[in-house]
Amino acid sequence: MCIAIPGKIISLEDRQAVVEFKGNRVKVNVALVRPKEGDYVLVHAGCAIQIIQPSEAEEMLEILGEM
Repeated sequence: MCIAIPGKIISLEDRQAVVEFKGNRVKVNVALVRPKEGDYVLVHAGCAIQIIQPSEAEEMLEILGEM
C-alpha cells in the first residue's frame, strides 16, 4: 500500500522545494503542482502531487498518528 503524506512548503527553488514533515525537512519535486511558500502539499514518492488546505493536512496527520 502506498500513501501520500502532507507537508508544508518551507522554501522553493525552481522545481524543488524544502518540505517539512513533523520537524523533518526533505527536498521534494514540485513540477506537478504550483505551490508557494507556506502551502501544504501531499507528497508521494518524492513528488508533490496536490496542494491541500492546512485543515486537511492537520486532519490527515492526526489520522496517520493514530495508526
